[in-house]
Amino acid sequence: MGRTAFFQGKYVPMEEAKIGIMTHAFLYGTACFEGIRGYWNQERDEMFVFRMKEHYQRMLQSIKLLRIKTDYTIDDLCEITLEVLKQCGDRTDVYVRPIFYKSSEFVGVKLDDLEDDFLLFSVPFGDYLDLAKGLHVKVSSWRHLDDNTIPMRAKINGAYVNAALAKSDALMDGYDEAIFLDSRGHVSEGSAANLFIVRDGKLITPPVTSDILEGVTRNTIIELAREELGIETLEREIDRTELYTCDEAFFVGTGAQVSCITQIDHRPVGTGAIGELGRDIQRIYFDVAKGKVPQYSQWREPVYNR
Repeated sequence: MGRTAFFQGKYVPMEEAKIGIMTHAFLYGTACFEGIRGYWNQERDEMFVFRMKEHYQRMLQSIKLLRIKTDYTIDDLCEITLEVLKQCGDRTDVYVRPIFYKSSEFVGVKLDDLEDDFLLFSVPFGDYLDLAKGLHVKVSSWRHLDDNTIPMRAKINGAYVNAALAKSDALMDGYDEAIFLDSRGHVSEGSAANLFIVRDGKLITPPVTSDILEGVTRNTIIELAREELGIETLEREIDRTELYTCDEAFFVGTGAQVSCITQIDHRPVGTGAIGELGRDIQRIYFDVAKGKVPQYSQWREPVYNR
């Protein structure tokens, strides 16, 4: 079965979904995207799209920053997503990439008086990071973009050059990932994931004012830790040296899911093994996302049996 995309208001074969070389979003990064996971549940013969509405709520907030206008509602975007997934027919985990973008073919740096459009595609997608082992990460020499440069609370396409610089340097230096500091020298997030640490039994994550993405998975983990484990999350600034003295650390995100860290800048995190709390949160997260915990059904949307 061929793959389907949504492009220029129509469902088309993926190979026909092409933009021109002068498209403003291609020339200048003037687009906003989301990443949404669909999880395959073999026992129920069903794919569940996880927290789709929350992703689109954030997306419609993001596009305001780029002066992108749309008549699509959250319900419209959800229906388009489910139809693309149904037409693709995958029986495995997938990653959905919706994009609002400046579609005018125009040379010139601006945001106003340009055409806007929306496209969406999906691809089969496994683990973005290796969940079976603890990650070795480094604090990047690249500083995170701040809110008065390119706001990170929106998933603006052009901003992810910052992430690519940090992640590529980390990989080339033999690490698995990178951690950004913000413009004030406090811990911000990973290259494309939010960060949590554990100190003295307390779950801690940088606040939204530390130039982080206001993560859907971040919010999910805060709620699951409270509801399933009885652990409240402290949102506060984190100093770099706390990364070296914490008991556990892990990334969370749609791509990263829950990825535990065992070494930062060649220093072991805790005992140097995956921590108990991180492992528990990872297990709970996957049980919820894959449809094994009934009370969170409002976070999941089935694709094939609606």
